[in-house]
Amino acid sequence: MLRAVRVVIDEQLARPILVGRPAVIAQRVERFGLRLQEGRDFDVVNTDNDERYRDFWQSYQQIAGRKGITPPFAKIEMRRRLTLISAMMLHKGEADGMICGTWGNTHLHLHYIDQVIGKRPGAKVYAAMNGLILPGRQVMLVDTHINLDPSAEDLAEITLMAAEELRRFGITPKVALLSHSNFGSSNAPSALKMRQALELLHQRDPGLEVDGEMHGDCAFDAGLRASLLPQTTLSGEANLLVFPGLDAANIAYNLLKTTASNNVAIGPMLLGAAKPVNILTASSTVRRIVNMTALTVMDANSTR
Repeated sequence: MLRAVRVVIDEQLARPILVGRPAVIAQRVERFGLRLQEGRDFDVVNTDNDERYRDFWQSYQQIAGRKGITPPFAKIEMRRRLTLISAMMLHKGEADGMICGTWGNTHLHLHYIDQVIGKRPGAKVYAAMNGLILPGRQVMLVDTHINLDPSAEDLAEITLMAAEELRRFGITPKVALLSHSNFGSSNAPSALKMRQALELLHQRDPGLEVDGEMHGDCAFDAGLRASLLPQTTLSGEANLLVFPGLDAANIAYNLLKTTASNNVAIGPMLLGAAKPVNILTASSTVRRIVNMTALTVMDANSTR
C-alpha cells in the first residue's frame, strides 16, 4: 500500500490520508526506503489518539444504534476498525473518496460501508465490477464479489449500474447475459433468471444493447450469435459480461486474469454506494491500487 501511496503522490492523483498508527507507518516507510513524510506528503488518522474520536464513535452509534451498536461497542469499533474509521471520514466530509480491502474479504469491509455510507438513492443492491485487458479486447465482468445468487431483479439493477459506469468512462456498453443456456435451449432456473433479467432490461433501458441468455463464446463471436438467433439485439462483441451468480463470475474473472490478462486487472469497482468508495482485494498490485485511486478521484469529481 505504501508503495502505491508514493506513486499516487508522484503522479499528483490525490492527497493520501492513511488510517493507522503513525509510528508503525513511519517504521514501514523507513523499512521500504520510500521518500515519504507525514504532513508533507500525506496525512494520518491516528487510531490511538485523534481529536475526532468522540464525534466519530457518537455518530456511529447514532447511525447504527438500532442495529445492535451500543455506545461501549461503538467506542471499541471506532478504535480498531480501519474501514469503519475511513467510512466515517467520508461520511463527515473529511475525505472525498475511500479505498480499502487490501486485507480481509469484501463482505467484511462492505458491512461497515453499508452501515455508515449506505446505498445511493434508488439502489437496492451493491455489486462489484472488474475489468480485464485481454488480447484484442477490454471487458468488464459483474458481479465478481458480492451477490451469491442474485435474482432477475437484482441482475437487471446490477447491469444498469455497470452500464452507467461504462458510459462514464466514455464506453458504449454492449451487454451479454451469460448462461449455460443459449437463447432458450434450457429451462433451468438459472437460465430462466437470465431471460427474466433481459425482459426487465428491455423495459427499463430500451436503448441499451443487451441480449441473452447466451454462452460465453456467443458474447464475443457476433457471427456465431447471429447464426443461432438472427434477430439478436446485440451487435458486435460484448464488453460487459453479466453472470448468473457469484461462483461463475469470480471463477471466470480469476481464470481470465491469470491466463489471458497477465494479472492486469481493474477493480473491483463498487457499484451502488452513495459515495466514492471501492473495496479492493488482497491480491491487488501497486498498479491496481494506483489505478483504483485514479478512478475513485474521477468518481469524487463527477456528479453523482
